Amino acid sequence: MDYPGFVYSGLIAIGGLVGFLKAGSMASLASGVTFGGLMALAAKRASDNPANVHLAFGVSIMLLILIGSRFYNSGKFMPAGLVSGLSLIMAIRYGARLI
Repeated sequence: MDYPGFVYSGLIAIGGLVGFLKAGSMASLASGVTFGGLMALAAKRASDNPANVHLAFGVSIMLLILIGSRFYNSGKFMPAGLVSGLSLIMAIRYGARLI
């Protein structure tokens, strides 16, 4: 079972919800639910077949690039720095599985 992937997907979805509740950002809600859902699907696929991590790797890289650029521009750890760090860890984790 890919527990880290499921936890990561939950954090992404919850982060989008929090962004919506705090700032009224529909973009945060939509992206959080979309990326969280994709990551949950990827974690399910990785749980069924540990070699099937292509989607999980892709989602992690996409979040690393998107949110990482926000962190680079803002310099604020919360939430962009945290999500960037988690995305980097997950990208390394799934990338190592691809090798």
